[in-house]
Amino acid sequence: MKIRGTVREIEAWLARESDVSPEVLEQLLEDSRAGVRKVALRYLRKQERVKQERARLERMWQRERTYWAQGLRVAGLDEAGRGCLAGPVVAAAVILPKDFDVSGLNDSKQLSASEREALRRRIDREAMAVGIGMADVEYIDTHNILQATFEAMRRAVASLPVSPDALLVDALTVPGLTLPQQAIIKGDSHSHSIAAASIVAKTERDRWMEAIARRYPEYGFDQNKGYATPDHLAALDRWGPSPLHRRSFAPVRERLQGSLFPEQSMG
Repeated sequence: MKIRGTVREIEAWLARESDVSPEVLEQLLEDSRAGVRKVALRYLRKQERVKQERARLERMWQRERTYWAQGLRVAGLDEAGRGCLAGPVVAAAVILPKDFDVSGLNDSKQLSASEREALRRRIDREAMAVGIGMADVEYIDTHNILQATFEAMRRAVASLPVSPDALLVDALTVPGLTLPQQAIIKGDSHSHSIAAASIVAKTERDRWMEAIARRYPEYGFDQNKGYATPDHLAALDRWGPSPLHRRSFAPVRERLQGSLFPEQSMG
């Protein structure tokens, strides 16, 4: 087969093709025109990235398949908001079906807000079950953030409409749960179920913070989501902590103990 056409025509043709034969690629790479060789190399690099992404997505089913082979239903469990200065910590538990389309599924922190929202809609629509749990600021300040995270996770599992047989958890082992658990370091990059839970927890918390920003617009919660950004810290300096701020966290506690807001209590 002889490949004919201008460089632009060949580039457009390659953009439409997903499975060009090695023989054709060899012809393109040996073409006398530098432009043709360049677009052929670009196509090869793109196909290699596609191949690597498919391999990554396949590896991320490995833990789930171990349980499925035993006839067990497994849920991923993750949280969002542990490091924030304000707002609740939110956890999510997700049970995915074996045929779930995992295209684009990844650690929520590596995705844009629009990508997370699109995946969230797909998870809500196609997952076997989604459970959400939340621990508020009062719980965080009373029990500490780790215990609040555990409580949010327990509530997320309890809210699942379908009971799992086992849990895949991002980096933690949650006390108070009778289900078998497997803690996976950087689990949202190694398990589709945990990645899905990460996306649900993150989007749920972001929506909550965006809604509450209308009540406390001076802190910019719709933008910073409660994290310690420079603008958020500047707002704390100017306005002092709101009822949503975690008084047990150092930047908030220091401002309450300092001279800026002596009239505010630590309670």
